[in-house]
Amino acid sequence: MRSLFFLVTAMTVMALAVWAYRQNYETQAKLREVDELRAEIGDLRERAGVLRAEWAYLNRPERLADLANLNFDRLGLLELRPDHFRKIGQIPYPVKNVREVMDRSGSE
Repeated sequence: MRSLFFLVTAMTVMALAVWAYRQNYETQAKLREVDELRAEIGDLRERAGVLRAEWAYLNRPERLADLANLNFDRLGLLELRPDHFRKIGQIPYPVKNVREVMDRSGSE
C-alpha cells in the first residue's frame, strides 16, 4: 500500500512538473507577443504623428491659396474670407420646408 502511495505521489509530482513546464513556456510566448505588440503600437503612434505633421504641412493656408489660384481655371475655387460666413440666424431657410416639417411633426 505504501509503494502505491509513493507511486501515485510521484506520478502526481511529474504531472504537475510537466504542467508547470508548459505553463512557463506559454507565459514566455505570451510575454514575447505582448512586447511585439507594444513595439508595433509605438511604431504606429510614431507614424500617426508623422502623418499628422505632413497633413498640417500640406494644409497650410498659404499653400492651399496658391493651389486654388493656380487651378482657378479648372476648379473655380475662390479664397475663403471671413465675410463668406454667416451666423445661423442670418441663413435664410425656405419657409415651405419649415412648414412641411412642422406639419409632419404635429400630425405624429
